[in-house]
Amino acid sequence: MPPTDRIWAFAVVAFVVVVIPGPGVLFIIGRAVSIGRRAALLTVVGHAAGVYVQALAVAAGVGAIVAASAGALTAIRLAGAIYLVWLGVQTIRHRRAATTADAPVERTAHVLRAAFLVGITNAKAIVFFVAVLPQFVEPGAGGVPAQMALLGAIFIALALVTDSAWALAAARARRWFASSPRRLERLTAAGGGVLVGLGGLLASGRQP
Repeated sequence: MPPTDRIWAFAVVAFVVVVIPGPGVLFIIGRAVSIGRRAALLTVVGHAAGVYVQALAVAAGVGAIVAASAGALTAIRLAGAIYLVWLGVQTIRHRRAATTADAPVERTAHVLRAAFLVGITNAKAIVFFVAVLPQFVEPGAGGVPAQMALLGAIFIALALVTDSAWALAAARARRWFASSPRRLERLTAAGGGVLVGLGGLLASGRQP
């Protein structure tokens, strides 16, 4: 286990990173305004799970190999971008089905799976973990992979809290729009547009 002072130092760095809206937050907001509060919170969980798999991969040494390969990073970035665009297009196509504030129960697995795929293809997360995690481990304080996995878990815990706050705020705005079917349909289409735009930005290599 890393020394306590390093854990706190990492927690501060991680909080600064997760509290600033980035691609993950924009994705969650897009899902919140498209399919509601429940689905948005499921998206937070699924996305966090995908990102944590990256942290575990970095802890195991795989992430360093991927981060060192420009081709591999580009492939991951493009895969995630294409998937976001596809989600956005599907949301826009089915915008008229958005008649309630929350997604149907039967969509749980689909929402989690979609969010997980977006999280695990977040190339920027791999770079962050590779660059930051090794700086806060103590080689003589136990297994380095275990320490990195612990730090990754702290990062994910903080992300769950802040991302949930963004999801709830966006979903609350959607509830107001739900009072008008036409208004809700337009908002759902706008959420799909956010996903398409985010995918386009990531594909171009620009930071949203």
